Amino acid sequence: MVDTSPNTLREWVREYYGDTLKSSDDLQTDACCVSGPPPDYILRALEHVHVDVQSRFYGCGFPIPEALAGLTIADLGCGTGRDVYVLAQLVGETGFVHGVDMTESQLEVPRKTAEWHRERFGFAKSNVDFHQGYIEELAMLPDNSVDLVVSNCVVNLSPRKDLVLAEVFRVLRPGGEFYLSDVYCDRRLPKDIAFDPLLHSECLGGAMTDFDFAQLAKKVGFLDPRRMSTTPIAIRNAEIQKKVGAARFTSDTVRLLKLDGLEARCEDYGQVAVYKGTIPEVGPLFRLDDHHLFEAGRPERVCSNTALMLSGTRFAAHFDIIGDTTTHYGEFPCDPTIAHTEYQVATDLAACC
Repeated sequence: MVDTSPNTLREWVREYYGDTLKSSDDLQTDACCVSGPPPDYILRALEHVHVDVQSRFYGCGFPIPEALAGLTIADLGCGTGRDVYVLAQLVGETGFVHGVDMTESQLEVPRKTAEWHRERFGFAKSNVDFHQGYIEELAMLPDNSVDLVVSNCVVNLSPRKDLVLAEVFRVLRPGGEFYLSDVYCDRRLPKDIAFDPLLHSECLGGAMTDFDFAQLAKKVGFLDPRRMSTTPIAIRNAEIQKKVGAARFTSDTVRLLKLDGLEARCEDYGQVAVYKGTIPEVGPLFRLDDHHLFEAGRPERVCSNTALMLSGTRFAAHFDIIGDTTTHYGEFPCDPTIAHTEYQVATDLAACC
């Protein structure tokens, strides 16, 4: 019988990422690799990240949102620190980024290049720190001390995802955000797949359904999870494909917000949100999730949860919210915004051409 204790699962991961893998080319699937190009503001920041840091990157997305200047951020499962050093540039000298990883050999790389990055960024002092520890036990971070937590293809590797979410909720300040890219599956996996050492380490075995993950998130207080994007995962290894059978995997980016007052469903109070167009990284178009796109100056009807997400977080300075929750009109049909429909159609037509 396979030992499925948390310590055993952690040892599989520690050995795989600390010893077995020498670069991202050694991975057997695309589960821990990025699909598609990053946004321009991330691409520009990547130009200033050391090659040794980038060569051993195993993320599955770009969980790096906008409007980060001056924030305190934690990157869970930071590995060799690629996302940490991208974030360090985006928060600037007045912000700070903590990297957390359980594998000491991974952390050696970003620690050795810390001074190189400080000089490259032109900062008077380094604005990053790296901690060895488990993402289920963030003792190095006090309560309500972080504005944003990010994670790139790591939560699926945790043997206690409920504890990860609870710890993230604890360390976030009110209005803070957990922004993560991770691997999800279209079904609950049988134990012979979930606890296969290779499949687990390749980020497939620990994948949850998006519904099950959302239920966990809601239990700890993230009451209205919002998906940003989803990308199918290709499995290049025939043996792994045979093991997983018809199960399908995706890389999803999800936004979870720590906000008092979020409701269990979308409610209509007649509120309207107007984006000011003032977020530098995105200019005239800001995306809150996979169906809420806002164009600068265009009023969009929104539910009370969306209004709160825009007014009770770091996005407040960039939006005008018209109306309040005095009068209730029933359930809100949370359809795509006008801007989303218009620009998504344009994107689809361009892709066909």
